[in-house]
Amino acid sequence: MDHASRHREGGGFRSRSRQSLGLLSRSFRHRNFRLFFAGQFISLVGTWMQSVAVSWMVYRLTGSSMALGVVGFVSYLPVFVFGLWGGYVADRGNKRTILVATQVAAMMQALALAALDFSGTATVWQVGGLAMVLGVINAVDMPTRQAFVVEMVGKEDLHNAIALNSSMFNSARVVGPALAGVLVAAVGEGWCFLGNGLSYLAVIAGLLLMRLPPAPSRADKPRMLSHVAEGLVYAWRDRPMRAILAGLCLISLFGASYMVLMPIFVDAVLGAGARGLGFIMAATGLGSVASALFLAVRQGSRGLGRLRVAAGLGFGAALILFALSRVFWLSLLLAPVLGFCMILFFAAANTMLQLRSPDALRGRVMALYSITLVGMAPFGSLFAGGVSSFLGAPLTVGLAGAICLVGVALLAINQPAAEADARPTADR
Repeated sequence: MDHASRHREGGGFRSRSRQSLGLLSRSFRHRNFRLFFAGQFISLVGTWMQSVAVSWMVYRLTGSSMALGVVGFVSYLPVFVFGLWGGYVADRGNKRTILVATQVAAMMQALALAALDFSGTATVWQVGGLAMVLGVINAVDMPTRQAFVVEMVGKEDLHNAIALNSSMFNSARVVGPALAGVLVAAVGEGWCFLGNGLSYLAVIAGLLLMRLPPAPSRADKPRMLSHVAEGLVYAWRDRPMRAILAGLCLISLFGASYMVLMPIFVDAVLGAGARGLGFIMAATGLGSVASALFLAVRQGSRGLGRLRVAAGLGFGAALILFALSRVFWLSLLLAPVLGFCMILFFAAANTMLQLRSPDALRGRVMALYSITLVGMAPFGSLFAGGVSSFLGAPLTVGLAGAICLVGVALLAINQPAAEADARPTADR
């Protein structure tokens, strides 16, 4: 190859790299999104620290897989019970004001956990009660935050913003658990709770600094039940949307439950302790970040239905292999695969649902997304905790993986038309 050819090839590579970088970062053109992204990242690092610390505290206090399952159940149950009400609030109120209120409330919950730990008076019932309080907060926060994205970037960059949000969430998932593993092993869980409480100041500041147009006035004030019913009817009648939500229920109910058993799995099966738990969680987060960035550089949303099915099948298979592993380093290698497939499945579903939703219904559709993504988790936690108390953690995780693999395959076989038609329509 001559010098000119090498020069052209190098220039082409640089041009493609610049193009990919431009596609990846296009949502950062929006000042509000930059503020949101920075504040949320800091806050989410704290959130993941608290998540690991709560699991380890419950395990330390009880040594029981059932207790881990019950605390997981009560922390997610409010999203299932109050999620539709949260969607109603998101569609009827000022989203920024709602988000500031939920962040302040979550900060108070984290500081309460820190106070209990530092005072040495924490019991599993107090931890479970505060976990339930956070679940109520999340029932409003999650649909509001998801629906708020389009107000920051507009529909033209919505696909990219959702993927970047996912990358932010999962980058924090790398940093937070790793920090938590070190802090829990060195000084205890309380410092993780305190760090999480203080981290909410960043996202609150970002929200207050945003410049947003005045919220449109709503002359009509329908009753809550009719308002909620409108969203349910729309989602049920839209066949692709119904298929997407069914897949989310399946993976959330069985697949994501493996996280509940992770403290027991890492400590009792792999013998790696709190530090090992942090590394496994961080490795899962690395795979999740790679998945989100993969979606962020895609142009358009064509083919997301097929990617979603492939990710669901890959997640089920990886979960079975993870359950069979008895070597820490092998499990550490499988963790990024789990993270990649799970987030690809969830983020693709999020994008498809958002782009299929009319603006006036987006909060309620995102409430359904929150319910299927998080609201199913309490039942998954009970499944994980209850079944593992009889069969053990490895067999329970393997069973969950098999259910996910077969379930996603059956949905894809039985609803091929819905998958083919599941191309998002941004012009609604």
